[in-house]
Amino acid sequence: MSGEPLLTPVRSAHRFDEGALASYLDECLGGSETITVQQFEGGQSNPTFLVDRAGERFVVRKKPPGKLLKSAHQVDREYRVMTALRDTDVPVPATVALCEDDAVLGTAFFVMRHVPGRVIADQTLPGFTPDERSAYYEDTARVLAALHTVDPEAVGLGDFGRPGNYYERQVSRWGRQYEDSKTDDIASMDALLEWLPKNVPATEETRIVHGDYRVGNCIIHPTEPRISAVLDWELSTLGHPLADLAYFCQGYHGEAVPGASLVDRDLAAMGIPEEKDFVARYCELAGRGPIENWTFYLVFVMFRSAAIVQGVYKRGLDGNASSENAKMYGALVQKHADRAWRLVESAQR
Repeated sequence: MSGEPLLTPVRSAHRFDEGALASYLDECLGGSETITVQQFEGGQSNPTFLVDRAGERFVVRKKPPGKLLKSAHQVDREYRVMTALRDTDVPVPATVALCEDDAVLGTAFFVMRHVPGRVIADQTLPGFTPDERSAYYEDTARVLAALHTVDPEAVGLGDFGRPGNYYERQVSRWGRQYEDSKTDDIASMDALLEWLPKNVPATEETRIVHGDYRVGNCIIHPTEPRISAVLDWELSTLGHPLADLAYFCQGYHGEAVPGASLVDRDLAAMGIPEEKDFVARYCELAGRGPIENWTFYLVFVMFRSAAIVQGVYKRGLDGNASSENAKMYGALVQKHADRAWRLVESAQR
């Protein structure tokens, strides 16, 4: 199946007691079964593993080993939000159990049922027909709008984050995390750290936000152009919905991930909507009017992406990142920051 996630043997830095995991699953699911474990390539923040148990497939996602940044790698938040959303119109994997006892596998982890399908990082969707791309982008807008219309209180997430001042808090948080993992001086990041707090729009909305909503964090149905499950909820919280929308739209301005960009593409021929049309469709589905200050939201998510990638790069240098490719991400930090600052300069002109 094209786009099937790449599996590898468990990497040396992430090995754990597989017998202990088997016993834990026996307690959760009943019986006494042996397991086989493979590791997913990717999952830059939290190592992720495919577990085969008596013909059933599960996914284990755990904190990485080593010294971790404060408030990072929150697998408990991933577990909680996916569990809360299971009966909504947002497609998520079925959760099984959360273990916060480090004595079992060395770090906290959770277990969910495996969802078959394709994982494609490149938002140009290679191998898709124009009609399939069009249908898939429609579904990404639908799923994001569905998430942002879920009432947090109704699904037990009323305390999942602090209401209000979302962007002020986020800029402060990611600024600190960037400084904690900084390896080089980047002038555009310094400029963004000064510009962002002074230009926060006067708007307050509180919804459930994913925090990392992109094509590569969704499982695409094995044969149909639609989302079977949304993954990687580590950054989810209560926040402003337009941060999610702008994050998804980064690819219209450059590489959201290495090698994937919608810039200088014949989008109409590819079946991919223009940015303004995707944004308009999301707004229609979410029941909201035209967006003011769109540049701010784009700049914010590019800044945050730079800070996140800096953390991945630093963990790669330290040898405990979840992918052997993590060290390749160093140049992407500056790309994100430079691109964001060019948007600021363009808006100021």
